[in-house]
Amino acid sequence: MNSENKPKRSYHFQVCEVENNKVKDDFCFNFGGHHDLAHLVEKAVAVGNITEKHAKQLVCGVRLLHHAMKKYPENEAIKAFAPKFKEFKDALKAQANANEK
Repeated sequence: MNSENKPKRSYHFQVCEVENNKVKDDFCFNFGGHHDLAHLVEKAVAVGNITEKHAKQLVCGVRLLHHAMKKYPENEAIKAFAPKFKEFKDALKAQANANEK
């Protein structure tokens, strides 16, 4: 199934700073796409070398970075980093898929 046929998912991110045991609401935003972030976290944890907490951070970080990079492909820094980022994503996918077999 290609990405056009996958259901659209929507997520809400809220990032807060905690200072002196008080939560300060810094920023929040919605993020969408066809990826099931919870499933990607499960796959990352199943590989066995990452905690659930860090898998959540990794999955969200990779998805958010990928989304932002797609929006600005002509940015020189993004253009320079894009091939390495693709290699990294491909390695993560291969590791997760090898574990499923």
